[in-house]
Amino acid sequence: MTALELVAVAISFLAIWLTARRNMLCWRLNLVACALYFKLFLDVRLYADMMLQAMFGIGILYGWIVWLRHREGEAPVEVARLSRRHAAIGLGAGAAGALCIGWFTSHHTDASLPWIDAALSSFSLVAQYWTARRHRENWLLWIVVDIVYVGMFLFKGLVPTAGLYAVMIGLAAIGYRDWRPTARGSSISQA
Repeated sequence: MTALELVAVAISFLAIWLTARRNMLCWRLNLVACALYFKLFLDVRLYADMMLQAMFGIGILYGWIVWLRHREGEAPVEVARLSRRHAAIGLGAGAAGALCIGWFTSHHTDASLPWIDAALSSFSLVAQYWTARRHRENWLLWIVVDIVYVGMFLFKGLVPTAGLYAVMIGLAAIGYRDWRPTARGSSISQA
């Protein structure tokens, strides 16, 4: 446990809580959390998760723009439905990404836990994309990914981060409960 990890945990918790509450401030804090975790994962040789943080940075900027564009004036952003076809495409992309990243990191780096790290990173990108696109189902994928992350972080001795991910499972459940689309969509707070 380092000061870097503790600060990253605190900022990440607040950012995810704000995302579950559908508050636009979540995007700013998520960017800070990504930078902190990039450094932490570099330090513990979780390279796929380190690169995931860089990709999250791009995804966060994308999500921020999408959420801003889907407001009319001061009207809140709406939750969008995820079709079965797009869900299957996303999950297939996650699996393909896991295989590619896992193969690369297991053959060309000294990565710790290359295959599980790759799978979690790849499916996290899918979940992040679904979050940016305002799909309620992002929270279900986050729950599955976060459960496995808890085990990986405990194995790596990143106990505060494992604790954060355990709490994020609960936040994802709250997000899923609260992101209910209606016939016209559901509002996302713009604060």
